[in-house]
Amino acid sequence: MKKSLFFIFLFLATCACLFAFGTQEAQVVTQNNDWTLCITDFDISSLSSDKQIIKGLIVMRFAQRLGSINYRTRVSPEYAWYEEDAFTRERSTAARALAAKREERSNLLYRGDPQWRYRQNLQRVDADIERLTTALNEIENNMPLINREPAFNLVSANRNNTFPPAPEAGAEHRFCTSMRIDSFLTGVISEFHGRFLLSIKLYAFYTRSYIWEESILFSAEDIDEAVDEVINRLMSVVSGNRPSALSVNAHPESTLVLINQSFAGRGAVDSYEYPGGAILITASAPDHERITHETTLSPGELAEITLNLNPIRYGTIDITSPEQASVYHGAMFVGETPVTLRLPINQLDYIELIANNRNNGRAVFQMPDDDGFSGSLSVRTSAPQPSGRVDNARNMFYWGWGGSWITGIAAWLSYYTFTGMNSVQIRSPDFLEQRNLMNYISIGTMITVGAAAVYGIGSLIYYIYTANLDAAPIIQANGN
Repeated sequence: MKKSLFFIFLFLATCACLFAFGTQEAQVVTQNNDWTLCITDFDISSLSSDKQIIKGLIVMRFAQRLGSINYRTRVSPEYAWYEEDAFTRERSTAARALAAKREERSNLLYRGDPQWRYRQNLQRVDADIERLTTALNEIENNMPLINREPAFNLVSANRNNTFPPAPEAGAEHRFCTSMRIDSFLTGVISEFHGRFLLSIKLYAFYTRSYIWEESILFSAEDIDEAVDEVINRLMSVVSGNRPSALSVNAHPESTLVLINQSFAGRGAVDSYEYPGGAILITASAPDHERITHETTLSPGELAEITLNLNPIRYGTIDITSPEQASVYHGAMFVGETPVTLRLPINQLDYIELIANNRNNGRAVFQMPDDDGFSGSLSVRTSAPQPSGRVDNARNMFYWGWGGSWITGIAAWLSYYTFTGMNSVQIRSPDFLEQRNLMNYISIGTMITVGAAAVYGIGSLIYYIYTANLDAAPIIQANGN
């Protein structure tokens, strides 16, 4: 009976293990999981020195926009090239290892090893040859898996706003090999009848040729729109995706719309192509709250986004002071007291007053969350502190703090010196005189510690008070 239960238990455990191993999915390992691009330094040799500054603006804009791409979709010809390249490398490595092992087997006959050692080495080499032959057959029968959507990366130099010089004609493939990149972008900026001509080309390692080129003519005033137009086309090529389209309808009509920090239009923005990925939309209009909207576009998607900006609610407040003074809202001069300000409600505001006699006053207040609020605020002015008063108070505190430490250490040393002398059983007149002197020194240092502590506490209070005199008080606005 016990043996039957044991075999039943063993059978169930074996079945469970086989089921677990049978249902476990094999982990898929892909190669070429990254696709790296390098932006080279654009050629501006034909530009005059006063116009060469435009190059920095353009190449940094390219790096900023291309850095937002997350991945690249490999088309069939590109995938086939990387697949063949990986297969060739793996097969060559395995074939060289097998040839080296067979060469080692052939050399065993000429080494003159003892019979027992020769058989032992021959057995080991034959096992290695069989293993390497199996590995080579497996490589030949199974093509490597290449990542169809590798992560897109810019070289680290580009991310630090550094752009290496472009390679010379005929050295493009060697440049990609040395930099370990899959592609590089090169460009030329020249002048054409008072305007700029930008020509760019994209080189791909897998084709050993330039796969895309574009040119655009623009003026200095149109640089942002022109560069963004070229970059959008380039991003579609680099990402390998079908371009997405985005249209924005913002209210009111005067709303300024930025897409990925670039000007897109006002109010209704017509459908415009963008590569798939994260899109950041910013909408702002006078007297309206700003909106920032982030979305993700899928390849080939047509997205329509509507943004309604809420109008900012305002209130009015009368700023007064005991004497006539200039009023500054933040750093902007707004008039002389008394002055009425129209400010957004439920917002902290900073007011500074400067009188003709150089007296000044400051205040921080918050407009109440009441639509159409009307109130007043009286700000007192006073003579400014003498120059260096806060620094002097700080130095006084540092002296008090340092004096407390020094006198404290001296009091501790003198007290324990006196205590040690008092415990010694010596009654000579000279020793007793020295002990009494140390007692007086100990008492004196303790008194000095107390005085230094009092001075330090007082200087700290004075320093805090002096420093706070320049702080703007928070004042409550009174409703009318």
